[in-house]
Amino acid sequence: MNDTDSLATKDELYEHVSIKVDKGQEPLRVDKFIINRIESTSRNRIQLAAKNGFVFVNNKPVKSNYKVKPLDEVKIMLTFPKREVELIGEDIPLDIVYEDDSFLIVNKPSGMVVHPGHGNYSGTMLNGLIKHFENNNINNFQPGLVHRIDKNTTGLLVVSKNEESLMFLTKQFYERTVSRSYFALVWGDVADDIGRIEGNIGRSLKDRKIMDVFTDSQRGKHAVTNYKVVKRFGYVTLVECKLETGRTHQIRVHFKHINHPLFNDPQYGGNRIMKGTVFNKYKQFVNNCFKIIPRQALHACSLGFIHPITKEKVLFQSPLPKDFTSLLDKWDKYIEFI
Repeated sequence: MNDTDSLATKDELYEHVSIKVDKGQEPLRVDKFIINRIESTSRNRIQLAAKNGFVFVNNKPVKSNYKVKPLDEVKIMLTFPKREVELIGEDIPLDIVYEDDSFLIVNKPSGMVVHPGHGNYSGTMLNGLIKHFENNNINNFQPGLVHRIDKNTTGLLVVSKNEESLMFLTKQFYERTVSRSYFALVWGDVADDIGRIEGNIGRSLKDRKIMDVFTDSQRGKHAVTNYKVVKRFGYVTLVECKLETGRTHQIRVHFKHINHPLFNDPQYGGNRIMKGTVFNKYKQFVNNCFKIIPRQALHACSLGFIHPITKEKVLFQSPLPKDFTSLLDKWDKYIEFI
């Protein structure tokens, strides 16, 4: 009997499936072998995965016509996540900064959940995208999330419009060839102008709703955040972050780990005064800043990758949203008088 193990987690946008071939298996094309062992999929979907390098035998990518042998270790990455609920179109305003036949780029506002899930079954970005395509008479739209950003983080997201582009784009994220940068305002005066934060990220052992950095290499997933200081405000620092990996809450948890949590980040301790003397005027100033940006100060400002059709590099950029610029202006004026 074949040993099949699903390795999907809630934090991933694709499903990993691992299958060990039994001793009595006759030679068989790997696409036919897989389709007989995975429910609710198609041979075309498996062949697309193989074409894009997402089917492995003994840890090496193979084409659809590879014939499995006894005791082979077969692995496949399927990029469409399992949906908890059926997507229904909703009339939700979206800032679509680019769109073609393969994908679109959305500039997501704060407060918008990316996709339906537990506790958020409507009002999401994907619900809005379904309606967008209904209004434009585009049929058979399959919104494929290549990546995602937190509800209260603003900025750029790429969403595929068909399975071919989803596979092509997901592979770039998987191989870490996508360029992504974020602006973040963090507490404290960051020591180095340029730095690198490296540490495995996984679910906190104390609170499963947040993430933590583990020094034990057996826990969590490898994560790297590179940053450079953009401007110093004494008590806070504006940094630009470039991601080598894309873990849940990566920037937020990495900067918390080096004692510079993001400004007004409630989950990682940034929603209280972390630096500076707590006298009345300063305390009131910071509280006013919290009101200006009632969320973590994090914005996905640029996104670059190879286009699925043209195979040319494309780069998209998003300016800081109004709440973020207003926050920086307020800090600018404050440090002029201290």
